[in-house]
Amino acid sequence: PEWRALGAVPQNWTRPFPWEAGVDVFFVISGFVMVYASAGLFGRDGGAKLFLARRAARVIPLYWLTTALVLALVALKPDLMRSAVATPDMIAASFLFIPWTRPDGLVQPVYTRGWTLNFGMFFYVVFAAVLALRMGRRASVATTGAILLLLIGFGLLVHPATQPLAFWTSPILIAFVMGMALGLARAEGVVLPLPARIGLLAIGIGLFWFVGGDLAMRTGRDAAFVFALPSACLVAACGLGPGRPKDRERDGSPSHWLTRAGESLGDASYAIYLLHPFAIRGTLKAIDISGLGPRLGAAGLTIAALAATIALALVSYRFVERPLTRLARPSAPRT
Repeated sequence: PEWRALGAVPQNWTRPFPWEAGVDVFFVISGFVMVYASAGLFGRDGGAKLFLARRAARVIPLYWLTTALVLALVALKPDLMRSAVATPDMIAASFLFIPWTRPDGLVQPVYTRGWTLNFGMFFYVVFAAVLALRMGRRASVATTGAILLLLIGFGLLVHPATQPLAFWTSPILIAFVMGMALGLARAEGVVLPLPARIGLLAIGIGLFWFVGGDLAMRTGRDAAFVFALPSACLVAACGLGPGRPKDRERDGSPSHWLTRAGESLGDASYAIYLLHPFAIRGTLKAIDISGLGPRLGAAGLTIAALAATIALALVSYRFVERPLTRLARPSAPRT
């Protein structure tokens, strides 16, 4: 809507691609990373506690800080944060990652982007509970996946109307299951050749393009099941490739600049997610004031907003997020 107001896109423009499926891709990645990065925690005494400590240190500081910023804006400039609901119960639920229904019926925290973190933290709790059983990696992944699938099945059969039960039985949990399966495959040494990974990439993009950007509107169905397969294809195409050669790891040879750039963006990915609305709105406001919207067009606005988002995220990661994470777990290696 903001871009249409700036004259950068036509009024009748529709989305040919389901960009909202990025959330599903993110959840698949999360399941993949949790299994792969927790290799030393399966079957280990205290593994569940260490896992939760690492996740809390990685997720909580920047999110709480961002939520506090939103609350400050609500108090000082309520017209800038019209979508935020800052009642006492909503504030408490937001800081505790508990899905809570707002007065307008939406199930979103004070900072609306945090709804995905509510899913993520629930997944972490289930994953940690299974880790506490001190089973092996395969059994832990299978058990966690079975629990999530049972929750999805319960939700489909019962259709709970109350929160947080309805939230915790959402079909989107299947993305974590598929991500864990891929993470287990990678941890077990499964590596796909380049042609196979290119094929998976093409399949994933093709399926997303076929679905289009208005699936829920056209079918009235939850898109989670439809998005899960192409999301898994994209993650498999990237995650099941060969790692860095062992000889280069041993001799300390520098990585390619593209690899280093990718690692930097990966480090800042959490900040990108949390802070991108601020960067985009700031960029659009600046362009609106300058009157350059029609000249830049959708492509120019996208590039400008993307550059601002990446710059803000990199600075935030370097000077805010990383110090806070280190403070939260000074002696624990990051995951």
